[in-house]
Amino acid sequence: MNSRKMCVVSSLLIVLAVFASEAFAQIYHVKEMNTEQIRALDRDKTVVLLPGGILEQHGPYLPSFSDGYMNERLTQELANAIVERPGWQVLVFPLVPLGAGGANEIGSKYSFSGTFAVRFATLRAVFMDLATELGEQGFRWAFVVHFHGAPNHNRALDQAADYFSDSYGGHMVNLSGILREERAKVAQKIMSEEVQREDGGSTHAGVGETSRLLFLRPDLVNPAYKQAPPQTGRDRSQIAKAENWPGYFGSPRLSSASLGAAITKQTTSLYVELVLKILDGFDPSQLKRWGDVARTLPASVAIDKGALENDRAIERKQQEWLRNKGLE
Repeated sequence: MNSRKMCVVSSLLIVLAVFASEAFAQIYHVKEMNTEQIRALDRDKTVVLLPGGILEQHGPYLPSFSDGYMNERLTQELANAIVERPGWQVLVFPLVPLGAGGANEIGSKYSFSGTFAVRFATLRAVFMDLATELGEQGFRWAFVVHFHGAPNHNRALDQAADYFSDSYGGHMVNLSGILREERAKVAQKIMSEEVQREDGGSTHAGVGETSRLLFLRPDLVNPAYKQAPPQTGRDRSQIAKAENWPGYFGSPRLSSASLGAAITKQTTSLYVELVLKILDGFDPSQLKRWGDVARTLPASVAIDKGALENDRAIERKQQEWLRNKGLE
């Protein structure tokens, strides 16, 4: 390569490096910032991302923090897409490792090794408190990136988001609560009919989630998934109520990193498009919310009722202890 070509290549590399650094500089992490830096953010052009990840059992093959790893990836992709827009910046919060309603509740098993959930009211209060802080400090845009399927979990986040929007006139959206049907279709389009039949449309630690973890964190996936016996053929509640239920639905043995990469890519595109659309003025209240849809499904209603009854029992136990200690 002659000196002229080397000079051109070097110039291009410098331009790309500058562009990359400028884009990166528009993604801020609140844990790394001081008061003045946070105060200087343009409230009208700063999008707050609130990632979460329930600590929930995912059977013998996947880590308890599976949802969190997927949410971390989506948060980063959303941030990258937002800052591509001139003038916009992103403020990313540390991930909140709290969620309500582990999949074990489907079988009325309220204590299950690997699930460390909080009550519906606790989750709602945490995100309402965060919403209050953001609103009082003048932030206008916030997205909760906390994908987890439990209807009560999503209702807690929906209500916290509505509180922010109603009280402060800004926009907060729980992304997990919307586009659920479209998200399911992503996997269906990618999976073969044979895989879909054996997996049975699993929503927890089956082909979809195992594949995504094989793509995102293969080091944390137990290789024994390749011999996993399918957990299908019956109603989910019946499967989960079995004494020896391993903690997953579907057929993890059919999973692959390539499938996980494809699902991750297309799901990310789905939500990037939605977030940018909302920033352009689209009203997400026009979309169906999973928390509302689940109220029309008898099986979900029964699971949610049992979960809330368990929440109340836990609250009574805690309150009794506080009373006995004179700490109310």
